[in-house]
Amino acid sequence: MHTATVPKAERFGWWRDLLMQDLPSAHIVSEHYEDFQGSTAALELGPIRVSVLSFSPLSSARTAGLIRRSDPELWELGYMTRGIMTVDQAHSHTQVGAGDLLLYDTSQPWQMQVPQGGGLTILHLPKTAVPLPDRSMRDLLSRRLPVQGTGSLLAGFLQGLAGGGQWSELEAERLGAAAVQLASAFLGGLADREGLLPPETRQTVLLREVKAFIEAHLPEPRLSPQTIADAHCISVRYLHQLFRSEKQTVSALIRDLRLDRCRTDLAQPCYAHCPVAAIGARWGFSDAAMFSRAFKSAFGMPPGEYRKWSGTRRSAGDHPDGFAGPASLYDLRDLN
Repeated sequence: MHTATVPKAERFGWWRDLLMQDLPSAHIVSEHYEDFQGSTAALELGPIRVSVLSFSPLSSARTAGLIRRSDPELWELGYMTRGIMTVDQAHSHTQVGAGDLLLYDTSQPWQMQVPQGGGLTILHLPKTAVPLPDRSMRDLLSRRLPVQGTGSLLAGFLQGLAGGGQWSELEAERLGAAAVQLASAFLGGLADREGLLPPETRQTVLLREVKAFIEAHLPEPRLSPQTIADAHCISVRYLHQLFRSEKQTVSALIRDLRLDRCRTDLAQPCYAHCPVAAIGARWGFSDAAMFSRAFKSAFGMPPGEYRKWSGTRRSAGDHPDGFAGPASLYDLRDLN
């Protein structure tokens, strides 16, 4: 929603009121009250929310009093898309510009200034969804975070979300869970490199990094325990040790994720004219016969038959007995 649709005299108040429906309470002021320009969009990705904002020059302050009134207990991971912003929180001062990531906390006061206007995409992360100690997270607050490695993947992901799109409910759930996984892997990897994590947490962080890597490289046919281990500078043996507490082995996880993505595509009308084998190849199944056998084993019918069945049942949105399918990597129950 954009202020262009609102009379000039009402734009700033309208934008600020709309913003406060989606963001933690804060005092927001702007010298451009008479000619304020801004937009806001709230993306609901399952239980995860993303805010996409643009705005004229402004200042924002979240005070101790506002925190006492209401605190959603979120880590706010922001990606600056335009402009320059200065942030003060937890006795730390930083300046971020376009292409930078930063982290701030709804449970602590902050002050922010955007002197020339800007754009910001915010991933609202429930603290209970991030498997990192509060101490290590606090040490990352109000800093310019490096956009490299997993950070680059996360930034690109947030850019894609900010670009808009149409998603089914299932796709939105997956996108939200993927955002949590990528953010956790990024923040955990950064905290580990800076020695902020206890040993028992490092394995959890590494496992998240591995899962985020698998998700990002799922379409690549060569994805395997060996390539995953090499990318993370660990042995294949240690990789398998990381998965001992998981429901699946590494290879089974890759296979089931690919099958789950294929199943989703086969049910989408936009892929109705795409050959079944091409959909399999799109998610890393280079052998069409192998894909067909694996799909039938998982879902009880060949992929072509499943496409016809889903077309007749699409409006119902349910599954017949025995077609629950493999678990997703980003099952939100596993994030707690």
